[in-house]
Amino acid sequence: MQQTMAETDPSPSLLSSNLLEWYDRHARTLPWRVSPENRRLGEIPDPYRIWLSEVMLQQTTVAAVKSYFETFTSTWPTVNDLAAAGEEDVMKAWAGLGYYSRARNLKKCADLVASDYDGRFPDTEEELLKLPGVGPYTAAAIATIAFDRHAAVVDGNVERVLSRLRLIETPLPVAKPEIKAVMADLTPDARPGDFAQAVMDLGATICTPKKPACALCPWREECEGHRAGLAETLPRKVPKTKKPTRFGAAFVAVDAASGAVFLRRRPPEGLLGGMTEVPGSVWSEDFDMDSSLSHAPFNADWQKRVGEVKHTFTHFHLKLAVFRAEMSGKDQLGTDTGWWSAPDTLFEEALPTVMRKVLTAALD
Repeated sequence: MQQTMAETDPSPSLLSSNLLEWYDRHARTLPWRVSPENRRLGEIPDPYRIWLSEVMLQQTTVAAVKSYFETFTSTWPTVNDLAAAGEEDVMKAWAGLGYYSRARNLKKCADLVASDYDGRFPDTEEELLKLPGVGPYTAAAIATIAFDRHAAVVDGNVERVLSRLRLIETPLPVAKPEIKAVMADLTPDARPGDFAQAVMDLGATICTPKKPACALCPWREECEGHRAGLAETLPRKVPKTKKPTRFGAAFVAVDAASGAVFLRRRPPEGLLGGMTEVPGSVWSEDFDMDSSLSHAPFNADWQKRVGEVKHTFTHFHLKLAVFRAEMSGKDQLGTDTGWWSAPDTLFEEALPTVMRKVLTAALD
């Protein structure tokens, strides 16, 4: 009886070994990664660096993360160093990377590892999941990459690669358990961390969202999506709902003599929690831009700047009217609700990207 294509497909172990051979030749060089060659020479990944990189990479690109990672690891080389740092210093170093709850949890996690785990990260998914800011993906990534535990690591690259490899047409996010099961089946007991990174690298460099380089792929012959001519259409995704747009106003007070800018800190919880901002209004879909001045934090000669600041968060777009006022003396407001930041250190403050846009619009 003639065998079907599926019956002649290679075993998971052969697929994983083929990909590891490819990874040994083509692994990306990343500042937090131990290369395959150095692993063979006995170098062991640093769990702190793996954890830090994985937290930074959530919802963010490798290109955006590299400089932040290098700043953090040069300033705080170990988790104990990070635990000893001031929260404000950590937030300043994180400013611009976005998703600021990650930075708050980063500090909480470092504090806990330093105090309760004697500065050593736990080496199992179960224990890692107990740490602040560590979810299932991050726990699996740390366990397998740092400690060579067998774990199914599934990020966006892995979802794309395995959806194509196994022709999984169930749309995301419904398909996540199915994809994770495939990853668990493919992950070998030997070198599971390298295998996880190999699948990620395959997705980042060859099995890309658009125009995948199938001719160069080590899994080309086994890829069901490629055989069906559907690779570029996978993974399927549930259509996104349209993001709403919120509106608001921001108020930049500048000391006329020194150029210092009045700043304040946002509440510790919620959107941009604990970050630095200029005073402003609430952000809402029904905000009346024509009444912006009624939301000014104090009386001053507020002048509206031309144009508006636009920024996009995960769940909504934002448009802000920007107002600037020259103050006759920077001490007249006191410091009960904020502080004055000198112009030469202004952009060293823990300013989220949207506030950097506001200041640029007000000060240019």
